[in-house]
Amino acid sequence: MTTPEQKKIKTLSGIVVSDKMKDTTVVMVKRFVKHPKYGKYMEKRKKYAAHDVGNTKHIGDKVTIQETRPISKTKHFKIV
Repeated sequence: MTTPEQKKIKTLSGIVVSDKMKDTTVVMVKRFVKHPKYGKYMEKRKKYAAHDVGNTKHIGDKVTIQETRPISKTKHFKIV
């Protein structure tokens, strides 16, 4: 069993796609995945809600987000 000290903190980088909420930005993270059968590389996208105190980031900014304790129902990341 892993203790909290042993758990590696997940860090992702992406682009801000929405900054309309208070203290929250939506970050789109892209990654390339190889198709299991055909071997072609495909681009997968996922959006994460990230905590941004003071709304310092705006649409189009490249940011790094880090996993943290749950801040709300959908926010589990903060902007580094």
